[in-house]
Amino acid sequence: MKKFKTESKKLLDLMINSIYTNKEIFLRELVSNASDAVDKLYFKSLTDSDVNVGKDELAIHVAFDRDARTVTVSDSGIGMTKDELEKNLGTIAHSGSLEFKTDNAEAQGDDVDIIGQFGVGFYSAFMVGKEVRVTSRAYGSDEAWCWVSDGVEGYTIEAAERSGHGTDVVIVLKDNADEENYDTYLSEWGLKNLIKKYSNYVRYPIQMECDKTRELPKPEDAGDDYKPEFEHYTETETINSMIPIWKRSKSDVTEEEYNEFYKSDFHDFADPVRTIKVHAEGALTYDALMFIPSRAPYDLYSKDFKKGLALYSSNVMIMEKCEELLPDYFNFVRGVVDSQDLQLNISRETLQHNSQLRAIAKKLEKKIKSELATMRDNDREAYEAFFEQFGRGLKYGIYTSYGMNKGELADLLLFYSAKEQKMITLDEYMAAMPEGQDSIFYAAGESVERLAKMPVVKAVMNKGYDVLLCTQDVDEFCFQAMMGYGKPAAEGEEFTEKPLKNVASGDLGLETEDEKKAAEEAAKENEGLFGAMKDALGDHVSKVGVSTRLASADDAPACITAEGPVSLEMEKILSQMPDGGEEIKSQRVLEVNAQHPIFATLKAAQEAGDADKVASYASLLYNQALLVEGMPLEDPVAFANEIAKLMK
Repeated sequence: MKKFKTESKKLLDLMINSIYTNKEIFLRELVSNASDAVDKLYFKSLTDSDVNVGKDELAIHVAFDRDARTVTVSDSGIGMTKDELEKNLGTIAHSGSLEFKTDNAEAQGDDVDIIGQFGVGFYSAFMVGKEVRVTSRAYGSDEAWCWVSDGVEGYTIEAAERSGHGTDVVIVLKDNADEENYDTYLSEWGLKNLIKKYSNYVRYPIQMECDKTRELPKPEDAGDDYKPEFEHYTETETINSMIPIWKRSKSDVTEEEYNEFYKSDFHDFADPVRTIKVHAEGALTYDALMFIPSRAPYDLYSKDFKKGLALYSSNVMIMEKCEELLPDYFNFVRGVVDSQDLQLNISRETLQHNSQLRAIAKKLEKKIKSELATMRDNDREAYEAFFEQFGRGLKYGIYTSYGMNKGELADLLLFYSAKEQKMITLDEYMAAMPEGQDSIFYAAGESVERLAKMPVVKAVMNKGYDVLLCTQDVDEFCFQAMMGYGKPAAEGEEFTEKPLKNVASGDLGLETEDEKKAAEEAAKENEGLFGAMKDALGDHVSKVGVSTRLASADDAPACITAEGPVSLEMEKILSQMPDGGEEIKSQRVLEVNAQHPIFATLKAAQEAGDADKVASYASLLYNQALLVEGMPLEDPVAFANEIAKLMK
């Protein structure tokens, strides 16, 4: 037996026990090595006229023996001589495939695709095997050799028999342990599942002898009581698809084929709303096939949801969900990315150079954004259906980035227009603004119907301005992060940004000079009344004053607004959070309509020195305004008693 060197033994132990985190990938690694061996022979047939090998002769075979507890991966590839076995398997981390790829870089074409790069994938077999036997016969040689090792001390190489060129890798599986059931790999279903999961798109057929059942022909003399009889037989079956759909030209694939691939690979029963195909060549060459689902998965907004695209390297799956390929706000996108240029680490499970991923991710992000914008402009009905399912995530993308992503996402947002009574974009809102409008107005609450009836919304609309009615809990946080929005400037024009203002916030600046002057005079004239009302309401409000938005007798008698960064709707949302958000309060302002008949009643009570009546009316107006805003009453019983007093 030839001993592994001390440093090699340590490296082997590290690879078996630390580098590979998922034992089942051993089959992926062996199939990839087999594919490399077949590729090398096919390449030789293209460059050497003496080598006569048809592509249809090249294949990979997988088998298992339940009694012997073995899994075998065989190929009809180029095979190895005794010296090559010694060099490729006796020296850990030496890669014959990488050496071949480097030496023949200029001569390789699209028909050759060497997968292996690291020379250690083979040793993943020792994660599941207590012994590995490699029998190989080089193309053109009459001799075969067998390399045997237990992956601990060393290996032996002896003469062997093999009928043709190629390599057999036989793994003797470990015995089952408490936490490991290696019998999983001793079943037809188990091996087929792993092949489809990791190696479905390897370019050569991966074949297995599979058990089948068929009904025997009915005998001619069978009676009426004949029962069908069946027989079991075996048949060679090709397990993998070989040609990945994402590498086929878009013109050669039907929409139905894309839809079926999406539904089967991503376990959705509904067709995607959009299919995005990308082929890139240059500094990074890659193919991507992405899908925008028609509906959100049930767990999309839960902490358990994991985003990401399936990552392939030369048709071999490396990661089922590579999170780095998608930003959080596009987490709903499903699909695959395949690139032979990715520099993988020695276990193929992570990447050494994230800059490559970032470059691909940036391109894909732009492509997704472009596709969504096209759908928004050309198929509005479909886009509105998409936005209903996934719009919340786009808004969170702006909020969680503190507004940094608004340039990428803000023009994709839709909000309900109180004036148009339909969903519109911010650009469409700005295009319809009357001359002189300096802000984008919005209201936040539970429903469009309730918001449309709010006095503060009606007051702004009476001025001729539209109001965006926002009903999702993230809306106002998104607008707060954005601060403003600017319509893209035309050539030669200067970019301008309009602030976003909640109609229930402080001074909106919509009153005319006459209205402003009248409000100031009313405030000064009734300073005592407002002081008494503030005293009656105590800490519930920070101020009581004359409203400039409620300026006619037909408007509501009063409304609640908020000063400062925390709005009424934000307070309501935060109060529902389990982490103490209830302590965050808005600075509430009670605005009284000086033109409403009830204001005359208040003035009369104040002039008559009826402090109880002033306090009672102040409480009624305040609680009434809270109800209109959809805010909870702190003391519903007291409010009911105040109403009962008026009925006496």
